[in-house]
Amino acid sequence: MRRRTLLSLASATAVGGALAACGPAVTGEDSGSGDGSASGTVRVGHVASSLFAPLYVADAKGFFEAEGLTLELTPLKSGQDGIPMLANDQLDVMIAGFSAGMFNALDQGLAFKIVGSMGISPGDPENSPTALEVSQELLDDGSISSVADLEGRKIGVAGGPGATGGYLLAAMLEEEGLTLNDVEVSNLSTPDQEPALTNGSVDAATPSAPFSTAMEEAGVASPLAVPKKGTTGTGVLYSETFVGAEHAQAFFTALAKGAQELSADGEQSDEVYQILADTLGQAVDVLKASPMYTYLPDLAPQPDQLEAMQTVWIDAEQITYTDPIDVSTVVDASFAEGASA
Repeated sequence: MRRRTLLSLASATAVGGALAACGPAVTGEDSGSGDGSASGTVRVGHVASSLFAPLYVADAKGFFEAEGLTLELTPLKSGQDGIPMLANDQLDVMIAGFSAGMFNALDQGLAFKIVGSMGISPGDPENSPTALEVSQELLDDGSISSVADLEGRKIGVAGGPGATGGYLLAAMLEEEGLTLNDVEVSNLSTPDQEPALTNGSVDAATPSAPFSTAMEEAGVASPLAVPKKGTTGTGVLYSETFVGAEHAQAFFTALAKGAQELSADGEQSDEVYQILADTLGQAVDVLKASPMYTYLPDLAPQPDQLEAMQTVWIDAEQITYTDPIDVSTVVDASFAEGASA
């Protein structure tokens, strides 16, 4: 299986630098350390990525402004970094990846709600934004011919086994009867995965586009699997205070309108690509060449995926407790329902 290859290695290297250097701008005035929602300012923590396109599209098209809202965007390195800020009311909203650390925080008494979903895997083996890429050398010499052959092998994952990427890897391994415990997961940033595959320090990796496409075009790796359709490890979280705030529904309604501007097949309009390019500091042609996730029009939360994540991370001993948290106590679907009303 080999996906469509559209992006040159040079372009991928350039966007890697852009991603490292860019930081999203803050819109509106600083709301200070108090509750921003009281004045119509919503403090949003996010990880800068096209994965969270509904946020950027809704902002650029004025959907938040139309609801009387001003966004204060705070860039985060990872979703885990924002959990304490959300629980301590330093953020109203966080849009990021889920992690084992998030579940550990809930078990330790930190309070917040999961109110929505973000990027959902399309399940298309020819055009998936995330793939399980295997060293071309190992494929060519016959050492690896299926996902099952990865047992005992080292796999590079951004954030390690307890990150969103760890869950996506587990979902792909599960298709052939393996778990995270059957492989050696190495915490490796996405830009570092191609060099690691090249020098043999890992046997496989789980890069996102455009890095996956770049390593394929370079002849470094080929994909053996992609997450099945419907798999997701990211979403929208509200602080306990913001759940009851006056503007909580208006924010989510505007965010969902951003999702509704995105094409269901991942091929976006020129306007959307330009918005993402302007926001993320990436070139339009790079974005157009990169497979994108899909989004539910109401961004409804996915409790079944949360339950699957919790199970994966308990089994992999990434979660510090053994009795699962009742996911229904953490999820609030009312805002998605309000957005579709």
